[in-house]
Amino acid sequence: MFPPRQRLPEGDAAIRATDSDAALARLSAVHKGYLTDPYITPFVSRPHLQHPRPPLINIGTYVRSEALDELVDGWLALCEAEGTKCQIVSMGAGSDTRFWRLATGHRKDLLAKYIELDFAEITTKKAMAIRKHRELSAILGKPEDVSLANGGTTLHSPVYHLLAADLRKPPAESLAPLLASPTDPLLSPSLPTLLLFECVLVYMSPEASQNVLQWFTDYFTAGSGVLGCIIYEMFGLEDSFGRVMVNNLKARSVTLPGAKPYPNFDTLPNRFLQHGWEIARALTLKDIRREYINPRELERIAQLEMLDEIEELELVLAHYAITWGAKLPANSGQLKARWADWGLRRKEADEQ
Repeated sequence: MFPPRQRLPEGDAAIRATDSDAALARLSAVHKGYLTDPYITPFVSRPHLQHPRPPLINIGTYVRSEALDELVDGWLALCEAEGTKCQIVSMGAGSDTRFWRLATGHRKDLLAKYIELDFAEITTKKAMAIRKHRELSAILGKPEDVSLANGGTTLHSPVYHLLAADLRKPPAESLAPLLASPTDPLLSPSLPTLLLFECVLVYMSPEASQNVLQWFTDYFTAGSGVLGCIIYEMFGLEDSFGRVMVNNLKARSVTLPGAKPYPNFDTLPNRFLQHGWEIARALTLKDIRREYINPRELERIAQLEMLDEIEELELVLAHYAITWGAKLPANSGQLKARWADWGLRRKEADEQ
């Protein structure tokens, strides 16, 4: 008798499954020595039974993580220089461990709020993992200051907040009730705030993603805080290699409607410029690996695993990009001069 064919998830379940893929990729990169992350294991099912990912995936995970970490740290450094705390809102956060890494880092006191949003099925699973593992829950604060709500889909602590939301719905339904209560808003429009989207908007319709960014733009225009955003996702999927990527995902019932407005690299800054943001930049992972990772680090990771498919690696990395931008308060010329420097910096071989 043949074993039953494995059924692949469909619809929203297929999108949610991509979070497990990302968590397993990060776990693999940690185990192989590419990255250090003591908080990823609790978010992976049966981590001791998971097989390592191929070198191509490990290297891509490393480049993505290093670049995002540098951008977030640069944002926090600017807030520190301004003498103000900041807020971070991570949408489609899934099993991301960034809060715990920041909350135990040297700039932990800069976090006024760290908010994560995702499907209720994802937030329920994450809340359970946090409550189950002391190394996660202890960082949130005293037990009496940490609470679950809404049937276990929501978790609140003094700084960290985990919320269930479907970002495809109109922001008036999905975001406003959670973040902008008229009496006690969770998100302050007067503090510098950084939005994070890691492979999120590409799964949404262009209209839905535009609505999300426009809602935040309007909310902070009414306040006085700097609004920043980092987006990591696929783009340029209309060439031959991009079509292969699209077809591979379609076989898993995953579609990428959000990639259509960004057929090439030059279109990526439009993500922010169409909403009137003053700062909008982008880099592919291919360029980040070549020019923005310290050569000594590249030498180190080259010793971890043998990689024969250099050409394939560069093709894959050329179809992923990190786009970042900032929306500044009105009449903020001096402020713009400071925040215009926010970004990745080319690395030289003699840098430590």
